[in-house]
Amino acid sequence: MSGPAKYFIVEADSMPEIFRKVAEAKRLLETGEESTVNGAARTVGISRSAFYKYKDAVRPFHDMLHGRIVTFQILLKDEPGILSGALNVLAGTRVNILTINQNIPVNGCAVVTITAETSALQDSLEDVLNSLSAGEGVIRCEILAG
Repeated sequence: MSGPAKYFIVEADSMPEIFRKVAEAKRLLETGEESTVNGAARTVGISRSAFYKYKDAVRPFHDMLHGRIVTFQILLKDEPGILSGALNVLAGTRVNILTINQNIPVNGCAVVTITAETSALQDSLEDVLNSLSAGEGVIRCEILAG
């Protein structure tokens, strides 16, 4: 039996404002919009000490999975071209597809598991999921592992 959870995924609106500001300061530094911690902290309205206190503990969800191997599970209608459309969405985001496993269709639907390496990902992982989910014939899309 394991102890209490060490990590949580929390919607940004429900977490303390300081965490969102630290994440924004980190983004400013990473993009070069600010060149110093002092400048980034001042821009978002926090102290340098608050930035240093939380900088290693706060990371946007898409950053946690950026550059890693992610496994998607997609439930598709069993119709010609549906899987091809989902693969085209992934190709457009520049992920590197490592494996594709499609189960035999049952009741007109097939489960497809796709493992991809995300170091060249151009969009956030959330954007990729939204694009996949919006595709024709896609019933459900989720991340199994990352």
